[in-house]
Amino acid sequence: MLKFIGLVGTNSKQSTNRKLLQYMQKHFAQKAEIELIEIKDLPLFNKPADKQVPLEVLEIAEKIEAADGVIIGTPEYDHSIPAVLMSALAWLSYGIYPMLNKPVMITGASYGTLGSSRAQLQLRQILDSPELKATVMPGSEFLLSHSLQAFNQDGDLIDLDTIQKLDALFDDFRLFVKITEKLSSAQELLHKEAENFDWESL
Repeated sequence: MLKFIGLVGTNSKQSTNRKLLQYMQKHFAQKAEIELIEIKDLPLFNKPADKQVPLEVLEIAEKIEAADGVIIGTPEYDHSIPAVLMSALAWLSYGIYPMLNKPVMITGASYGTLGSSRAQLQLRQILDSPELKATVMPGSEFLLSHSLQAFNQDGDLIDLDTIQKLDALFDDFRLFVKITEKLSSAQELLHKEAENFDWESL
């Protein structure tokens, strides 16, 4: 069975993005094992003088490396991803490369009608940066609008069309993961490229 990491991209205690990932963990239990990981307690990224990555970041990186893929749930704040998610990704690209060539599916929930579309676009650009070089499934955004009304008391999605779309995207992601595994010829080269990249020298 495929194993995925569900990265909860928020520090909010009551987040419909977390609720969506929890629903996916339960709904797709027969198709994949999804472990949810919180980033809300990670220290804000600040380049350490000793160049040491915090232990809690290394633990997350290890789990990502061992997983077949990553699902990132992001809210949208001021047309961008939350600072806590930006900070976590900065740590996960500071001398370590767990996201390199890692298949990624992006989800997002919002109280309004846009479903974090702008944040998801920004997140794609960040994940494509030289330090991260993740492999994001194209054309796969799952945008959950009006998320406060989207779940029942058991935490399940209510709208059948929404569920069917999520089912189809998740099946596509599982296939995308298997295809990505076969396209790993350049992974070692990309790893060396990431190691040699130094934004401070630009």
